[in-house]
Amino acid sequence: MPAFAVIFPAAGNSSRFGGREKKPYADLDGTAVWLRTANLFANRTDVVQMILVISPDDREMVMRRYAANLMFLGINLVDGGTERFDSVARALEQLKPEVDHVAVHDAVRPCTSAAVIESVFAAAVREGAALPGLGVSDTLKRVDTQLHVTETVSRFALWQAQTPQVFRKELLLEAYGQRGSLGKNITDDAQLVEAMGHPVKMIPGSPFNLKITTHDDLKIAGLFLKLREAVDKPKAGRPFDDERFD
Repeated sequence: MPAFAVIFPAAGNSSRFGGREKKPYADLDGTAVWLRTANLFANRTDVVQMILVISPDDREMVMRRYAANLMFLGINLVDGGTERFDSVARALEQLKPEVDHVAVHDAVRPCTSAAVIESVFAAAVREGAALPGLGVSDTLKRVDTQLHVTETVSRFALWQAQTPQVFRKELLLEAYGQRGSLGKNITDDAQLVEAMGHPVKMIPGSPFNLKITTHDDLKIAGLFLKLREAVDKPKAGRPFDDERFD
């Protein structure tokens, strides 16, 4: 069976989120966002390591609040760097020898379905690199600095990337080893692997696999979790089918 490590980057400053609490530690229906996210992977037998990457400034708070959770789930805590790629690179240095695939999943995507995770993991084993996404359905507009529309952009073959982005370990390590020479303006791990010339498989994701960026996103996630909990309650003759939320 393939052995996966899951890296949760949570070292950002949450500037768009606002407020006193950074978004990974915000309360989502009684549980911190990052912890709900980690719990999506905690019971998978193929996940042999989970790594939470945090800002060094948050370490005291994280240990005070979540030491028991970290110990119970066996999560390694790593201090991140100034940029997301620096943070993931530090996590990669801590991989266990038995890991052969690495998933990088936003710590603020707490609603990812088990079906999406399973599909992306399986695709990464087959292809070496895979990520979930959604085909763009809205009309796209390019604007100038004054927010005047300058161009309508074709949405043909455009997809919105999600996480987890999953890679064969050696492939991701090689990409990170070359990241200084692979070009600028690279925004995610899949693009880094693409820049190295390796194909990345796109897997249909889910509109419910939302990334919490604003407080409105947090409210939407809370409503979704309540809805899923209500539907998940056993009903005579109507067993819950998780595919309704894929």
